[in-house]
Amino acid sequence: MRNTQKILGALSSPIRREILALTWERNLPAGEIAASFELSKPTISEHLAVLRDAGLVTMTAVGTQRRYRACQHVLRSLHPLLDAEEKWTFADDLPERALSRARTKAVVVAEVDLDTDQATTYAAFADPVVFSRWLGVPVTLDDGRFACTLEWGTRVRGTYEIMHPPALIGLRWDFEDDNVPVPGGELTGYLRIRADGSGSHVEVDQIVDDARQAEFMEVAWTMVLGRLKAGVREASAPGSALEAQAQRPERPQRPERPKRRRPV
Repeated sequence: MRNTQKILGALSSPIRREILALTWERNLPAGEIAASFELSKPTISEHLAVLRDAGLVTMTAVGTQRRYRACQHVLRSLHPLLDAEEKWTFADDLPERALSRARTKAVVVAEVDLDTDQATTYAAFADPVVFSRWLGVPVTLDDGRFACTLEWGTRVRGTYEIMHPPALIGLRWDFEDDNVPVPGGELTGYLRIRADGSGSHVEVDQIVDDARQAEFMEVAWTMVLGRLKAGVREASAPGSALEAQAQRPERPQRPERPKRRRPV
């Protein structure tokens, strides 16, 4: 595999491909190869070194000259690898396919860069006290089950199905609010956290069913990640839990909206 990657990397340059064409049937000195291009001799020497390292040309010394010739057998050995019909077989006729189902869904991606490190950012979703502080409403989190009621009355609840600190949380969740324009049923999302210098990068991959749900999820997740960016450092500061909670004013409660019935 390492040799294949070298070969493919060497072939990515049109100059090196032309050198192979020039030396396909002839043993040429480096000076004659360089004369065929409007490039400096050191540049051509670098291209020849790459081709040699990949095993695509051989070099022989004849007096004071260095002569190069393409290794045809190496390029021919790539044919089985690159021939899709020989390498891959379509699975349309496999009987096992009739025993299962598959479908394709869209994904909404929301992202934010934070100045807290990866472990601290992960803890902001795994520690209910810290979570409550930066979200601005009480969050319960027990044995992977979480719930909170947003200030306008919508209740969010779900389960962390995957917890792989400090990089990944997979969650299934839903809304308890008939006014939320999202079809009933659990939603699936993945929260990925990676180190980014001295800070971290958060990416949410939210699976959606249609364009309307996608539009709503873009708004919902950018709001959540915006609150995270605005409050995670203060919420995560050691020894400041009670002080921060006492000093931060509660978010004003919005009046509950009248529930509307879904059509039967």
